[in-house]
Amino acid sequence: MQLASYRISEKIGTEQLATSPDTAWARFGDELLVYGDKAQPEKLGLPQERNAGQVSERQLPLQRAELYVVVQNGRMFQKEHPEVPVLLDKGRYLLTHLDPQTADLLKDSSPTCYGLFQLQENQVVFDVRDSAAARVARVDWIQERVNRVDRASFESFLTSLVAFPTRQSLSADFKQAVSWAREQLKNMGYTVTVKSISVNGSSSRNIVADKKGLSTGPRKVVLITAHLDSINLAGGPAAVAPGADDNGSGSAGALEMARVFSDHASEHDMRFILFGGEEQGLFGSKQYVASLSPTEKQRILAVLNMDMIGSLNAPTRSVMLEGAPLSQTLIDSLSEAAATYTELRVETSLNPFASDHVPFINANIPAVLTIEGADSTNGNIHSAGDTLNHIDFDFAVEILRMNVAFAAGEMGISS
Repeated sequence: MQLASYRISEKIGTEQLATSPDTAWARFGDELLVYGDKAQPEKLGLPQERNAGQVSERQLPLQRAELYVVVQNGRMFQKEHPEVPVLLDKGRYLLTHLDPQTADLLKDSSPTCYGLFQLQENQVVFDVRDSAAARVARVDWIQERVNRVDRASFESFLTSLVAFPTRQSLSADFKQAVSWAREQLKNMGYTVTVKSISVNGSSSRNIVADKKGLSTGPRKVVLITAHLDSINLAGGPAAVAPGADDNGSGSAGALEMARVFSDHASEHDMRFILFGGEEQGLFGSKQYVASLSPTEKQRILAVLNMDMIGSLNAPTRSVMLEGAPLSQTLIDSLSEAAATYTELRVETSLNPFASDHVPFINANIPAVLTIEGADSTNGNIHSAGDTLNHIDFDFAVEILRMNVAFAAGEMGISS
């Protein structure tokens, strides 16, 4: 098979590409992979600028059915399976060469570290949004909320979380972290409930914090979620696991957003959830979703999940918005918020894996993961090395500004 890879502009939409029986394509952000027994990019109508942006062209002894995309947290797939050939490395997203039998064995083996799926012809694995096209006029009251995001406050929350030796879901330290986070949310005026969950037969906890909207009519609810737990895979349950990026950054971000909205006179309800048991298998989010009645599920307007928002892994400040087709409206609104209220470069994907947005999507509830951009990845996660010195606080604040703008628009303002 022949593979050719080209650099392309975010302004080139894949809808502009033609189809060809002997040549297929896959988009990985600003790279377009063209492949086939005899790949002929000219048959796709690829713009002429491709010649200046060509990355590589090679002939490989493989079949289309052996092309698999991996979606990984950090470098977890590559650490666990260094023997698997990587044909294209875009950080969170890899194109790999696997025989289907091996792929079947691997695809469900580590659901919180990675997932994989067979590459489909003419598929957008992830995209890069054109910021200029997404930008709209700023709304004064939304801008006012965005301006309330405070780096020092976020840094204080994250520093407190990392001070716990570990936040492994079954540890005494995790229980103390739950108590600490509960007090922060209570002091902001939220109604806080600690829910017991089961993690591999043992007890852990979710924290749920509610704030009612002021509309006198039927109210929806917006969920802001993150997982509170951390893990050290090599060291074991008792080992030091600061989890600064994974996922102290997301949990501190949820607390900062709770502070920003604590006095907001919203139309709809708002709920913040810090999950336990994510690292062991999304236990907290799975059990939370399973506990919802059909009426409660229908009331959810949007789920915004934050997981790893603090490590700058590329020259530009990039954020990945990851959901499913049912999340498309949320992804579009988040892209608009990023373009209007921040300087973030936005990447999007409809291939969700390995975080707490997935159980909501599986229950047909629109959910989006916001995570640091996919050009590279934080290789320190799930170890003692996931520390504060790897956090870019200004970058995390930019993601929070986007998320606040989005959430404000979803919740509305009480008239």
